[in-house]
Amino acid sequence: QVQLVESGGGLVQAGGSLRLSCTASGRIFSINVMAWYRQAPGNQRELVATITRAFSTSYSDSVKGRFTISRDNAKNTVYLQMNSLKPEDTAVYYCNAGVYSGTGYLDLWGQGTQVTVSS
Repeated sequence: QVQLVESGGGLVQAGGSLRLSCTASGRIFSINVMAWYRQAPGNQRELVATITRAFSTSYSDSVKGRFTISRDNAKNTVYLQMNSLKPEDTAVYYCNAGVYSGTGYLDLWGQGTQVTVSS
């Protein structure tokens, strides 16, 4: 079974940093775009950052300059380094990946990890 497992969330004070990780496991041939989304209570899920297999990146305006997405293709892992965190960054963060597996193409989501930024 192919799945994404996230780690690295937690509680941090405003101005602090956290690093999220998300690893794909199972019978994987390759992974296309990997991304991080977030969803705060009462809000829709929003795209935070994306990275292609060739390491091209994009960011939402709200995190540009503070967050950095990266990936390790050999480890099937995507990271989100979050610096200068603000209370409005508080949300459940989800990773997403387009995975070519033994059963075909899969659009996978992680289970989510809570990030809480206190003021």
